[in-house]
Amino acid sequence: MNAPSKPGSKADRDVLRQDMTAAGCTLADIAIEMRTRFRMRPREAWRHAHGWTLQQAADRITQASTSRPGESVAADASLVGKWEKWPGPSSRRPSLPVLFSMAEAFTCGVEDLLDLEDRRALPEADLHLLIHRPPTVEPPTPPTTPSSIVAPLEPTGTDLVRFAAAESATWAQWAEASNVGDIALEQLMAETRALASDYLTSDPVPLFVRTRALRDRVFALLEGHQYPRQSADLYVAAGYLCGLLAWMSSDLGQLRDADTQGRTAWLCAELAGHNDLRAWVLSTRSKVAFWDGRLREAINFARHGARYQTTGSVAVLLSCQEADAWSELGAQDEALAALARVEEARTAMSGEDEIGGIFSCQPARQENYAAAAQLRVGRAADALRSADNALALLAVQPVRAYGTEAQIHISRAAACLATGEAEGALEALAPVLALPPDHRMAPVTRRLSELCAGIGRPFASGTTAVGLRQAIEEFCMDSAPRHLALSPGEGSA
Repeated sequence: MNAPSKPGSKADRDVLRQDMTAAGCTLADIAIEMRTRFRMRPREAWRHAHGWTLQQAADRITQASTSRPGESVAADASLVGKWEKWPGPSSRRPSLPVLFSMAEAFTCGVEDLLDLEDRRALPEADLHLLIHRPPTVEPPTPPTTPSSIVAPLEPTGTDLVRFAAAESATWAQWAEASNVGDIALEQLMAETRALASDYLTSDPVPLFVRTRALRDRVFALLEGHQYPRQSADLYVAAGYLCGLLAWMSSDLGQLRDADTQGRTAWLCAELAGHNDLRAWVLSTRSKVAFWDGRLREAINFARHGARYQTTGSVAVLLSCQEADAWSELGAQDEALAALARVEEARTAMSGEDEIGGIFSCQPARQENYAAAAQLRVGRAADALRSADNALALLAVQPVRAYGTEAQIHISRAAACLATGEAEGALEALAPVLALPPDHRMAPVTRRLSELCAGIGRPFASGTTAVGLRQAIEEFCMDSAPRHLALSPGEGSA
C-alpha cells in the first residue's frame, strides 16, 4: 500500500481544488482554503488555486505586465518563489508593478495578495499608494475577462516631494540594514578553517555533508542584504567552501562535479577580488585537471595562480603542481625547473595561510610532490631521499594528513622498486594497505594501481608479486570512491 501524501502535497491541492470547483466555489474561496488549510502565503495560495507551477505563473505574470506601459516584469520560477515567501528569509519583496501584474494574472485584487505581515513589511510609500489608489473592479466569478487593475495616480505638488522623500528614506533603511554581523562572519571563517583542517584526518563523506551545509548557509546570506565589505567576506567564505567541495569531489573520484565546484569557487574569488582565494582556487582546479588527464590545463592553472601576489604557502603548492604535471608529461627539464621554483616560493613566503588545512602546503607535502615528480623523470634516488625527508617532517607535525602520508609511502615503495630494494617496497606499502576503506581516496588508489605495473622483476618469488597485486586490487575495490559510485542516488525532489 502506498504511503499517504503529506498535507499540502500536490495531490492534496489538486483534490481540494477539484472538490471546491465542483461545489461551485470561486477562485477566491479556493485561495482562502489553501491558505488556511496548508498555511500558505497569499500569493502562493492564489497560484495553487489556479493549479499553476511556478514557471506557469511566471509566464502569466510576465505576459500580464505587458499591458502596463513602462512597468514590464521579467518573471521566472525562482523569482515567483521568492515573491511568494516574502517577507520571510531567502525571499524578495515584490515591487508595485509586480503586485499589479500578479493581480492581473491571478484575476484578483492586489489587496487579495497581501496579508497583515506583508502590509507591515511594505515601504510606507508603497503602502500609501496602495491604500489611496482608486478601487479596482471586482473580477467576475467565474472570470470571463481579466480583472480591471487601475494604476495608482501619480502624486503631484507637495505630495510628490513628500513621497520622493519617503521613498529615499525607505531605501536608506534598507541600505543600512544587514543580515549578517562581523561576529557571524568571523564564525563562518572559523568553521571553514575547521573543515579544511578536519579534512586531513576525517572520513571524507560526512565532512562533505558538513561542508555543503555551511556553503548553503553562506549562499543564503548572500541572497539577502549586507554591507559591500560584508558581501565580499561572504564571497570569500563561499569561494573557500566551494574550493573545499571541489577538492573533496576530486578525491572521491567525481572529477566533473569537482570542475563545477571549481568554476563556482572562481566566480566567488573574482567577485570578492581576493588574490589568495584566486590562487587557491586555481591550485584546486590544477589538481582536478591533473587527475582528469588534462595536464596542459593543470600547468596553465598553476602558472595563472602563481602570477597573483599572495601570502602563505599557495605559491609553493602551485609550483609543486606545475612540476607534477610536467613530470607526468615526461618533460624532465620543465619539471626540475618547477621544483627549483618551489624552493624560491618557500623562501619568498610573507605570511600565514588564511585557512590552512588542505589549503596549506607544509614542507612534508612539498617533499611528497617532489618525490612523485622525481620518480616520473627517472630520478629514483632523489625521490627516495624526498620521501624519507617527507616522512621525517610528517612525524613531527601535530596533524598528519593520511592522504599525503599514504602517497609518500607509495612514492617510497616505487623508488625502492626502481632501485631494486624489494623488501623496502613491501615495508613502505604496509601502512598504505592498512588504511580503512573510508580513507582510501582516488589519488591513492590511482597511484597504487600505477605501481602494479612495476611489481614483478624485483621480487625473487613470483608468489610475492602476485599476492601484492591482489592486495592492491582488493584495496582499490574497497575504497571511498568505489563505495560512493555504488551507493544509491537520491531521487529528485
